[in-house]
Amino acid sequence: MRQAVFDGEGSRIRWTEAPGEEPARVYLHGLGSMSAAYHAHIAARPELAGRRSLFLDLPGHGLSDRPRHFGYTLEQHADAVAAALDTAEVRGAELIAHSMGGAVAIVLAHRRPELVSRLVLAEANLDAFPPLSAGSSAIATYEEDEFVEEGYARVLEAVGPVWAATMRLADPRALHRSAVGLRRGSDPVMRTILEGLGVDRVYLQGEKSGELQDRGLLEEAGVRVLTVTGAGHNIMFDDPDAFAAAVAGNL
Repeated sequence: MRQAVFDGEGSRIRWTEAPGEEPARVYLHGLGSMSAAYHAHIAARPELAGRRSLFLDLPGHGLSDRPRHFGYTLEQHADAVAAALDTAEVRGAELIAHSMGGAVAIVLAHRRPELVSRLVLAEANLDAFPPLSAGSSAIATYEEDEFVEEGYARVLEAVGPVWAATMRLADPRALHRSAVGLRRGSDPVMRTILEGLGVDRVYLQGEKSGELQDRGLLEEAGVRVLTVTGAGHNIMFDDPDAFAAAVAGNL
């Protein structure tokens, strides 16, 4: 396990790493998740073998520190990832990112373009203020202290065993602030950033999640949007073959 300081008080972001050839692939998880649990089985597939792979846990999640003073905005998460990649001496990485991690990856590509050569986004959040059916919006309806004291336990009961397995490892205050930051979005908003980026961009949408809003405009901007048949939000679990093929550039 490796680590890097991401703030002025010694807090550390942590990751596990598999050696291999460059450019590295960097895997980023969603809200209340952790990278190895969601992506290690993808990186281990034969068509993806031989590449350096980093599985980062965002601040407040998994193995990373969870400082009380930290804001957990998308920009702060992106800067923490940048600190990890600087420490790991990674440049021009391929970012494979799910849900909130996709929003963080987009913001990172905007703030530190030299770190990113390609984006593979699985149902990344692109817009501010998503519907209340989204997990982040449901969490953000609570006030912070109310969520820590009561809402966290309710959400863990409601989300199902797969998500709860990693969400219970996230700090509840960090989880709430991350949800609020995700709901607020970035400035400019993630969709606008994604449309303007010059790197290779692939967006995976699960068929069960419904049609991606303004898909045509994304495609006009050069984003390759792929619908994964029979998959929901967690495409890497629902159809690992398609997910791995997209990462390998074979879809």
